[in-house]
Amino acid sequence: MAGVASDRWVVLLRGLNVGRANRVAMADLRDALAVAGFPGARTYLQSGNAVVDASTAMPPDDAATRIAEAVAARTGSHVVVRVLEAAALQHAIDNDPFPTAEERPTSLHLFFLSGSPSDDGLRRLAEVAAPTEAFASRGELLYLHAPDGIGRSKLAASVERFLGVTATARNWRTVTRLSALATDDAGPHRDHANGAFNRAR
Repeated sequence: MAGVASDRWVVLLRGLNVGRANRVAMADLRDALAVAGFPGARTYLQSGNAVVDASTAMPPDDAATRIAEAVAARTGSHVVVRVLEAAALQHAIDNDPFPTAEERPTSLHLFFLSGSPSDDGLRRLAEVAAPTEAFASRGELLYLHAPDGIGRSKLAASVERFLGVTATARNWRTVTRLSALATDDAGPHRDHANGAFNRAR
C-alpha cells in the first residue's frame, strides 16, 4: 500500500443524484463539506464521491454524521454518509477476491456496509444470486461480480433487506479512481464530462 495518503478520507454519499431523488450539484456538496469542516474537498462524478483532508478533531464516524447534517442543511437532501480512511479503501482494493473481474471494472462492485452481515443473511443472498454472479463478504465490505450488470440483479437489490444493514455501492472503476485521487497531491480540477475530478477553489 505504498503511497497511500494516511491523512486523507474518502467520503461516500448513498443515493445521491439517483433518478429524481436527492439531486445535489457538486458545487453545493463541496460547500456543505466545507461547512462540515472539510474545505478544499475534491469530488468525483455526480454520484456523491469526495476526498477530503482527514480531521484530527473527530473520528470518521463523527465526520460522517457532521457531513450528513451539513448536506441536509445546504440542500435539503437527507443521505447516508460513509467516511473511510484512504488506507482502508486501498486495503479493500488490494484484497479483491475477484482479480480477473478487474478487466471489466464496471462488472465488479464494492458494497460498503454499516455492519458485518450474518451468515443467515449471506445465505439468503446466495439463494437469489444469478448463475453468472459471485460475491464475497469481508467484514463490512461485500464484493459482487455481476458480469450481466446490477440493474436487474436480485442479489444487489436485496443486500440491505437480507443483511439488515445500510449500504452504498460503487463499481470498481470508481473505487480505484477515488483511491488514486486520495494519493494525488495536485488535486486537479477537471470537468465532470471527462469523467473527471472537481476540486473546490
